[in-house]
Amino acid sequence: MWKVKTILMDEKAMSRAIRRIAHEIIERNKGLDNMLLVGIHTRGVPLAKRLAVELAAIEGIPVPVYDLDISAYRDDHRKNSINTVSSGQNRFDADGRTIVLVDDVLFTGRTVRSALNAIMELGRPRFIELAVLVDRGHRELPIRADYVGKNVPTSRHEDISVQLSEVDGCNQVVLREEVRS
Repeated sequence: MWKVKTILMDEKAMSRAIRRIAHEIIERNKGLDNMLLVGIHTRGVPLAKRLAVELAAIEGIPVPVYDLDISAYRDDHRKNSINTVSSGQNRFDADGRTIVLVDDVLFTGRTVRSALNAIMELGRPRFIELAVLVDRGHRELPIRADYVGKNVPTSRHEDISVQLSEVDGCNQVVLREEVRS
C-alpha cells in the first residue's frame, strides 16, 4: 500500500522539463539528423510523443516516435518466454540512427538494459541516448541517463509515480511512501 508523500512535479514543471530536455538533445546532437525517439511502453511512449512535439517546434523537423514493448526482454520473467521484438508499428530500422530512448523513471537500470537488448535486435544504431523524466537512483547496473528532467534521491521504501493525461487522466509526478502494517 502506498501513501502520497508529496507532489514533485505538476503539469507546468513537467512541460518545462520536457522542453529543457528537447533543447539539450538538439544541442548535444547539433540538430536532429537521422534521429528516432523510442518510448518504452507504457509511459515512455507519451513522453516521447511530447518530446517530439517540442523538438519539432524548436527545429521545424518532425522526429519519428516508436513504441517499444520490452516485456519479452525482462530478466524477471521466465527464461523460456519469446525473445523477439513484436511486428508492426514497433519495428524500426535502427542501423546508423541516433536513438533517444525515453522512459518515465530510471531506477535500477534493468528496464533500460532490456530496451537496449530489444533495440540491438533491430540493427546497429550509431548512438543510443537515454532521456528520463525522473532519475530516482538505486542503480543495479552501470546505466545512466543522458537527459534527466528531475533527479530525486529516494529510499527503497519510496516510489515515484509519473501520471500522464494520456494514461492516467492527469499530469503530475508523485513521491509515495510504503505504508507498513
